[in-house]
Amino acid sequence: MHSGQRLELAMKTILLHVQDNETSVPRLEAALDLARRFSAHLSCLHVTPIEAYTAIGAFDGAILAPDLRDALEEGEEALRQSVSQQLEREDISWDYEQVTGHVATTLVRHAALSDVLVTGRESQFGQGRRASQIGLVGDLLLRCRTPLFIPPPAEQKMDVSAPAMIAWDGSYEAANAIRASLAYLQAAPEVHVLQVAREAADGGFPDTKALEYLSRHGVHAELRIAASQYDDVATLIVGEASLMGAGVVVIGGYNHSRIGELLFGGVTRSLLLNCPIPLLMAH
Repeated sequence: MHSGQRLELAMKTILLHVQDNETSVPRLEAALDLARRFSAHLSCLHVTPIEAYTAIGAFDGAILAPDLRDALEEGEEALRQSVSQQLEREDISWDYEQVTGHVATTLVRHAALSDVLVTGRESQFGQGRRASQIGLVGDLLLRCRTPLFIPPPAEQKMDVSAPAMIAWDGSYEAANAIRASLAYLQAAPEVHVLQVAREAADGGFPDTKALEYLSRHGVHAELRIAASQYDDVATLIVGEASLMGAGVVVIGGYNHSRIGELLFGGVTRSLLLNCPIPLLMAH
């Protein structure tokens, strides 16, 4: 490669975490939008938690009754057929795999040779029991070296051809998010860097370093500096992204301790709960 020649990147393998819940439609649509945008292969992965095969009794564990096991397997097959029927109508390359195991560990392993992992904000398991997926997203962020793409809520539209906004605070996590998202950023028509003017992270990078790094990869970003108190950062990010018409917010996740985020809230948690714009996250 000649000196000064820019290396073009692309998302060519997209891993979709298939889950039969209210987030299944937006995450499948998001994965399809990305696959079309980048002419990528879509790998669909449904993970049945290993715990699903153990019914917890009052005092000890018991193997799942045959009728319940059959119902679980029938549900898995129905989900496979539903997703496969939709994908067969699409002009993309795809495959579908169903496995049983620890959800986070299995997703991390399969994501190792993927360019992005599409997952949702909430999950549902069992008879009407509802659980937040923030815990799963947190595990994935801390353990996975593949960026996470979190689609918007079902009622929100997604536009992968819209500008991208980077939420920049000078942290290592934000820097990792930029590097992990280069393929998406190179394809974006506009890129904006939002620098929140608050106490800088220890050992943080100045905003000029982010702009220089992006420029060397052919991404000419515009910088906007906005002041905010820490508690208002998530609201500020959402507001600025909406004003810019951003189709995605690139952000580093959990740049404070995860325990601190869970106890006191935090930008990552607030965005996962409330942001109506897709998130492209890395730790």
